[in-house]
Amino acid sequence: MKIALDVMGGDFAPDVTIEGAITALAELDSYVHILLIGPEELIRSRINEDDYNGRISIYDAPDVIGMGEHPAKAFSQKPRSSIYVGFSLLKTKQIDVFCSAGNTGAMLVGSMFTIKSIEGIIRPAIASFVPRENGEFGIILDVGANADVKPDVLVQFGELGSLYAKHVMKIPNPKVALMNLGEEEQKGTLLTQAAYQLFKVSSKVNFVGNIEGNDLFSDKSDVIVCDGFVGNVILKQAESIYSLMKKRNISDPFFDKFNYEAIGGSPILGVNANVIIGHGVSSSIAIKNMLLQAKNMADSKIHEIIKKAYDE
Repeated sequence: MKIALDVMGGDFAPDVTIEGAITALAELDSYVHILLIGPEELIRSRINEDDYNGRISIYDAPDVIGMGEHPAKAFSQKPRSSIYVGFSLLKTKQIDVFCSAGNTGAMLVGSMFTIKSIEGIIRPAIASFVPRENGEFGIILDVGANADVKPDVLVQFGELGSLYAKHVMKIPNPKVALMNLGEEEQKGTLLTQAAYQLFKVSSKVNFVGNIEGNDLFSDKSDVIVCDGFVGNVILKQAESIYSLMKKRNISDPFFDKFNYEAIGGSPILGVNANVIIGHGVSSSIAIKNMLLQAKNMADSKIHEIIKKAYDE
């Protein structure tokens, strides 16, 4: 298995990304190889791949897409950038997963225009994870790729999240819920009301109805469905809770899971390969956990499972 990492992705690259990759090796199976994509000379000044028994190698990509650059324009104009090269390797199946904490927009552009959406997928989604009171994690999508969607897209998010929960997170018959402002069927916006009716007749998911914001961390659901606007607000609020508690020197095992480092990254679901986007401020711990998550995705062959589900 070969996992590629954008060495130049993130505010603290390349030192943090390289450190995260080295740390991950100790926890990854021996058959996992990490490919560091970025300026070769710069990477070699910080690491000697010969020290890692052939488990780390370097692929030269001298250009960088900055965090503030226009995603589509930068991606098309910088074919030697680490993000562009990563997607090129993914498209030609030279790698199994591509990870980056770099420009999120460029990662979405690369996903849509290089490896493309799986046939039948209306809109790919960015997924994230929420801790639950029972000690496990649930999955929430979309968290930022699609601010405005139609009811059938929300239902498809539920299908994608259910497949991920079942095959990657090993949750049997995942419970899928629609984030809303009330549990009753008739509650919510025109969007959520219409989506509810489509969910009711779907045979592809175990739909358990609406949940409210105060159910976010309960075990009422395994998969939480919402549009990207709502999902991103929820995600950022959870991160802010952790930050506020840390500032006040409050530590709790449950709330520690709100820390983005615990997961490391967010998978893009519904595209023809495995892609994970990391937080722009990723630490070496976050990079390590992103690579561990990448290994689990590749092991599960989740993109092939999704493709098969939509071929039927």
